[in-house]
This record gives sequence, structure tokens and C-alpha cells, in this order.
Amino acid sequence: MNRDSTLSRRTVLSAFRIMSKKYDAIVVGGGHNGLICAAYLAKAGKKVLVLEMRHVLGGAAVSEELYPGFTFSVFSYVVSLLRPHIIRELNLTRHGLEIIPLECSFLPLPDGDSLCRWADPELTRREIMRFSSRDADMYPEFGLALKKIAYFVKRIVDNPAPDPTSSNPIELLKMLRLAKSFRSVGDDLVYLHTKLLTMSAVDFLDMWFESDVLKAPMSVSGIIGTFLGVRSPGTAYVLLHHYMGEIDGAFRAWGFSKGGTGQVSLAAAAAAREHGAEIRTEAPVVQFLIRRGTCKGVVLDGGEEILAGHVFSSLDPQRTFVGLIENGQLDPDFVSRIKRYKLRGSSGKVNLALDRFPDFSCRPGDGPHVRGDIAIAPSIEYLERAYDEAKYGEFSQRPYLNVVIPSLVDPSLAPPGKHVMSIFVQYAPYYVNGGPSSWPEKREAFGDAVVDTLAEYCPGLKDAVLYRQVLTPWDMEQQIGLGEGNIFQGELSLEQLLFQRPTAGWARYRTPIKHLWLCGSGAHPGGGVMGAPGELAAKTFLGTLGG
Repeated sequence: MNRDSTLSRRTVLSAFRIMSKKYDAIVVGGGHNGLICAAYLAKAGKKVLVLEMRHVLGGAAVSEELYPGFTFSVFSYVVSLLRPHIIRELNLTRHGLEIIPLECSFLPLPDGDSLCRWADPELTRREIMRFSSRDADMYPEFGLALKKIAYFVKRIVDNPAPDPTSSNPIELLKMLRLAKSFRSVGDDLVYLHTKLLTMSAVDFLDMWFESDVLKAPMSVSGIIGTFLGVRSPGTAYVLLHHYMGEIDGAFRAWGFSKGGTGQVSLAAAAAAREHGAEIRTEAPVVQFLIRRGTCKGVVLDGGEEILAGHVFSSLDPQRTFVGLIENGQLDPDFVSRIKRYKLRGSSGKVNLALDRFPDFSCRPGDGPHVRGDIAIAPSIEYLERAYDEAKYGEFSQRPYLNVVIPSLVDPSLAPPGKHVMSIFVQYAPYYVNGGPSSWPEKREAFGDAVVDTLAEYCPGLKDAVLYRQVLTPWDMEQQIGLGEGNIFQGELSLEQLLFQRPTAGWARYRTPIKHLWLCGSGAHPGGGVMGAPGELAAKTFLGTLGG
């Protein structure tokens, strides 16, 4: 290259830097948390840019037409934890979000019997009575107790994590108020909450119920997003985390997003754009620009540099701090702690396009029992055996399945008379025998195990399949950047919650790199289609500016 061409190139680069915009904030990752963060920042008058590596927005909360005429919630499948105040504050309903309540939990059983838990308490009582009159009486008491605890926990979920090590008077006052609130729930509930923190989901449920038919499908809420079994200590608290679902203020109300879970993300994107945020797809970030300990912007694949006053990462903590930051920029002890942060993806997903209604032999016909979630969890022993296989590096041959058929309540997802079926699968360990890279050769066998298991309860299923998509943890990592395929960007185990998410001292969205923030599920309060990490990161930042 001659001197003139070198000077010409430098002139072009200088001109590009002069002409390029500088943003108040760049949000890395166009999943629902990143978009909600961007919407709050833009609403506050900040100049915001969102960068998403894929061609479509949503991250794990995305809807795509994978087969002509069929729209799938590809990775997630229900809206369980989306905070109602976020819907109100960002006017997400006006931007196209419509939640259809999920009003039944259906458990088919191998002997041809079944159990349904309905929105109607009396119908549920009659169902449970067939298996245990004692459990039928205890079920509403259990729900009331967890509802009271959940109202207390709601204060933690809807606020930045408390910092027990802080000497800041404001933080100490917050901790004192939290302690008073905790005591105000009463001694019995304090005792119960302590049990929740330490017990397994099964042991906790044993305090209330006697029937395996009821306990098994209830216990699985304690293992979703964790590489643990239903008898593993600590899973009782994860059960409570999933019990926090709210729609219009009603606890334990889960639902379908009309158009798929991607509509949550698209509504947040519309809210962000309404307030002036820019959003770019097919813009993968490969590095954070860090100068003297301060984040100045990002570098895109291809070399483009974009400058900003602050950068918000909705990526998981390991990808944020290990993948996109050069060696030597962070304290080695901090890096070591982040590398020990447990991702441990343990679940997979199978999406089916069906040419007819999938009939369950125990309750034939298209009724309200199949318009909620359908659990294949016939017993505690069944669930523990599924976990045993995963512990030793194999996917479960007879896994726990959580199935929904959203096209029954949202016909726009499939052609008339045809259906979309979404199957969440536990267990599918990321570190399968042969290593994560062996998943492509195991993928279809895993899919077969899932369909074969479900077909035992739904005999005509295999003949109805028009299209099948099988997603392993490795696929989720490759396609949407979820580290180890963990759907919550890190296990919801006790040592990774509250002020320890992602690590002690850095649980309030700030990071050791000045002007670099976390806003994804790897930050407090954790995973699920809730939007709280994105909201709280934005509000924490705006608080530092007095806005």
C-alpha cells in the first residue's frame, strides 16, 4: 500500500468517526430484557441504540414462522413472570401485547387416569379429592400461604437486590424496612420461608400433601432452569420463584402471548422506538471498547466502532465479562468468580407443527383441559430417574415434559384445523457425554425420546407431525448466544440469587468496568419472561443521573 492510499484510508476513517453518532446508551442484545431497558432509557430522554446479532428481535422470547403458516415461540413458550407495572409504564398493551390467561394444568397418567387443576377452586378440589381428600382440603391453604410469601418476595423481585454489606445509610434503611416487612408476615410464615430457602421441592411439598399424583407436577417448578432434581436441597425456593407469575395482579396466573412470546419483545421494541430509540438487527457485538477502565462503546463484527456514554449488556455474565472484554481489563479474582458462575444448561425444546388436534387417550377431545399446560410428570420416582440419567451425562430417555398447544387459544398461529405444539424438556445436559459439540449427532435421538414419551399419552401424535424442530442446549448457545443453553442465563440456585447474582458485590447492575452495566437475566432477579432485570438496570442508571 502506497503513502497516498494510506493517507486516504486514514481520512475516510477520521471522517467516519466525526460523522458517526455518539449515543447516551447502547444496549447489547435485542431480547425482551434489553428492549425493555432501552424503552425505559429512551422514555427518560436518552439517545439509545439497541444492537441485536440476529435478523429478528426477541432473543429467547421470539416468535418465528419456521414452517409455512405455523408461528412458533421458538425457545420460550409461556409468559409467567412479566411484571404488570412494566406493561402499564411502557403501554405494552397499546403496542400489541395481549396476554391470554392459562387457566388449567393437566396431568395425564400412565394408567389412563388424569388430574386437572383449574382456575375454579371447586373444580380443582373435586379433581384432587379423587386421589386424596386430605390434599383437596390442604390445596387452598397451600396456595394462600405461598401467596402471602410471594407478596413479600415481590418487594425483592421488583427492586434492586439488597446489599447486606453496605454501610450506606440509605441501603441500611432499605434493609431495615425489608426486615420489618419480613417480620410482619407472622412467625408461621417466617418459619415457612426459612424452610423454602433450605428444602427440596419434594420435601417442602411433603409438609402439605400426601398424593404423588399432586406432588409430582407441582414439584417440577423447582427444577426448571436448574441442573438439580426435585429432591435436591434449595429447589423449594425455585418453586416459589415460578409461583411469582402475575397477570393483572393475580399471583400464579400464567398465560400465552397472542402471536407468541415474541410479541412481548416486539411490544417492548415498539415502546422503545416510540420514544426515539434506534434498533439494529444483524449487528453482532464482538468487543466492548474499554479505555482506562471505562467502557466507551462497542465494536461490531466487521470492525465498526460505535461510541456511547454507557453500555448495557443483556448477555449472560460469562459472555459479557469473559467473551467481550480483553484480558487484563478486569481483576483476576473477579474473572475467576465469573467463570465459576454456574450456567449448566439442562433443558431442551421440541416444536411441532401438527396437521390435526392431538388427542390424549385419558381425556379425549378438544376441551379446556388442553388449553393450559400439560405435564408429563407421573411420579416423583419418574422425575428422579430422569435426573439420574442427566447426572451421568445422558439426556433423559423418559423426560419431564411441559407441553402447550397455543394454537387452541390463538388460532392465528396455525392454519385452520392444524396446530402448533411446544414442548419444554428436562433433562438435556449441555455437557452431554462426548462433549457439547456431540449434540448435533445426538439431536434427533433426543427428539425421538421426547416424541416417543409424549406419544404414550397421545397415541396419534407421530402420524400428525408435519414438521419438527429439536433444540438442544448447544443449539440455544449457537443460535441466540445463551451460554451453555441455560434459559435463565445462569441457574436459579440459592448461591446465585439476590445479592449474589451474578457475584457478591456486583449484583446491582453496575460492573467493575465503569459505564458498563448488566441488564439481562444473569442479573437480579433472574430469569423468565419478566423484564425486571432490564427495567431495574435502566431505573438504577437513571437514578444515578437524578432522572
